[in-house]
Amino acid sequence: MMNAVTPFSAPIRLLSVAAEMFPFVKTGGLGDVVGSLPHALGPYGVEVTTLLPGYPAVMAALPARAPVMHHPDLLGHEATLWSAHVSGLDLLVLDVPALFDRPGNPYLGPEGQDWPDNGIRFATLARMAADIAWGHTPHPRPDLVQAHDWQAGLTAAYLHHDQQAAERGGLPVATRVPVVQTIHNLAFQGRFPAACLAEFRLPPEAFSVEGCECYGAISFLKAGLYHADRITTVSPSYAQEIQTPEGGMGLDGLLRHRGDRLEGILNGISTDTWNPASDPAVHFPYMVGDTVGRAPNKRDLQAEFGLWADPDAFVVGVVSRLTAQKGIDLLADVTPRLLEGNTQLIVVGEGDREIERRLAGLQRQFPGRFACHLGYSESLGHRLPSAVDALLIPSRFEPCGLTQLGALRYGAVPIAARVGGLADTIVNANPAAVVQGAATGFLFTPIDGETLLATVAGARQLYRRNRRMWRQLQLTGAAYDVSWNDKAAHYVRLFAEMLGLDAGGRADSNVISLPSGQRGLREGRRRRIARRPPRLSRALAVPH
Repeated sequence: MMNAVTPFSAPIRLLSVAAEMFPFVKTGGLGDVVGSLPHALGPYGVEVTTLLPGYPAVMAALPARAPVMHHPDLLGHEATLWSAHVSGLDLLVLDVPALFDRPGNPYLGPEGQDWPDNGIRFATLARMAADIAWGHTPHPRPDLVQAHDWQAGLTAAYLHHDQQAAERGGLPVATRVPVVQTIHNLAFQGRFPAACLAEFRLPPEAFSVEGCECYGAISFLKAGLYHADRITTVSPSYAQEIQTPEGGMGLDGLLRHRGDRLEGILNGISTDTWNPASDPAVHFPYMVGDTVGRAPNKRDLQAEFGLWADPDAFVVGVVSRLTAQKGIDLLADVTPRLLEGNTQLIVVGEGDREIERRLAGLQRQFPGRFACHLGYSESLGHRLPSAVDALLIPSRFEPCGLTQLGALRYGAVPIAARVGGLADTIVNANPAAVVQGAATGFLFTPIDGETLLATVAGARQLYRRNRRMWRQLQLTGAAYDVSWNDKAAHYVRLFAEMLGLDAGGRADSNVISLPSGQRGLREGRRRRIARRPPRLSRALAVPH
C-alpha cells in the first residue's frame, strides 16, 4: 500500500484511549479496530499513541518499555506510566498492579462475572488520559483524544470538570484538548452505583442529567456522550438506529439531542492481516477472488471438525460471541432444521454458558453435520471464512461487524441480519442485484428463527442450482473495499473540523492555514491541511 499525500504539513498527535488492542489483548472487534486504525491514519499525518491498561498480556509484550512517570496516588492507587513502540504501534501503558495484574479476560473474573472493581479500574484509565491531555505528564500533549467505548468514557468528563474547577479557583486555564467519543457498542455503558462518585473523584455536580447520571447510576459512556466535542459510531446505519427508542438503550434522547455532533464511520480491516495468500491461519493459501483455490480449505476444515468429507455439502460457519445480541440463541433453536438439504454447520466462539451448553448438546446429537469450538480462537476466526461456503451472522443488532468484512474478502458469502453495519456493507442478493452482478450476500429481516431458516434455504438453493451465480457473489464480495482507505479519510476530515480548520477559502486554493495554539494545538507551529475538493474521499484515498 502506498502512502497517501498527507493533508497536514506537520503531524497531528492523537491520543487513543482503549481497554483492548490487537495484537496485545482482544475480546472482540474493539481490539481489532484500535489495533488497525493507527496504521491507517499514519499516512495522513495523524500520529496515534494508544493508552492501554497494563494487563499481564500487555506488560509481557513490552520488554523494551521505558518509564514515563510514577504516580503515587492515581484515584487512590499507585501507578506507573510506561511507553513502548511495538509492532509499529506507539503505546502508553498504565501499570496499576492492584487493578490490572490479574489473569484472564480484561473485564470478567474466573466465574464469568464482571470484576466488582471495574469502575475504579477504568476510571483510572480515563483519569490518566485526562492528565496526559492537560500536559500533566512528561509525555507530549496530544492535539486530540479519541475515547473508545465506556471504558474511556470518563475522559471527557474529567477534562470538563478539571476546567470548571480551575476557572472557579481563578487559575490559568489551558485550552482543553477536544475529545471524540466513539461508540463501538451502545449496549455496554459502564454503569456503577452513585455512591462511587467520590471514589472516582468526580465533583458532586457531575452527578446530574447534564453529566454522568443515568437512571440513578453513574454511566461512564453517558458522561462521554454528554461532554465529548464529537461522537462517532462504527456505521452510518447504527448511528441512526441508536437515536431511536428501540436501538438507543435508554440513551436515544441524549443522542438525538446531540445528533448534529454524531456521525457513523464504517470500520475497516487490515488487508495485510486479512490476506488469504499470506494468512498463517489459512492452511492452503489462495489469492483474493480465487474461488477455486478455496476448495482444499473446505476439505481440510471438514476433516478438522469431524464433519462428513463431502465436497457438495453446503458448509455454513459462525464466528461470534455466543450471546443473544448476536442471535446465537435463535441459531440453537433452529439448527436441527437448518441442517436439512445436506447442510453442515460449524460454530466458533464463547459467551453465554447456557448457549454453550445447548451447542455442545447439538454436536452430540448431529455428529458429522454439526460441530462447535467453544472458546475464543483468533486462528479459527480467520480459517473459517477461508473454507466455508457461507458465514452466518444473525445479530439482533450489530454496530458494524468485522466478521462480514473478512468473509467478503475471503470468499465466504455472508448471510446476515439487516441491521447496523451489516446492512451498510452487504448488498442483498435479490433477483435484480444478482442479475446485475451487484449482490455480495444475503440479508434478512425480521430477525427470527423462521426468517433465518428461509434465508439460509434460499442461499443454499442458489448454491445448489446456479454455481456460476454463486461464484459471482464471491467475486463481487472480494472486490468490495474492506480496507480503512476511505474510512481513514473520513476520520481525517472529522479531526480537521475538531481542530477548527476553516473549510472556506478560495476555490482554487488547495490548502488552509491553521494558526498555532488554536483549539489545543501546541504553540509555535502552523499547520496546513488540504482543502476539501469536490471529491475529497478520492483525494484522500490511499491507493492499493
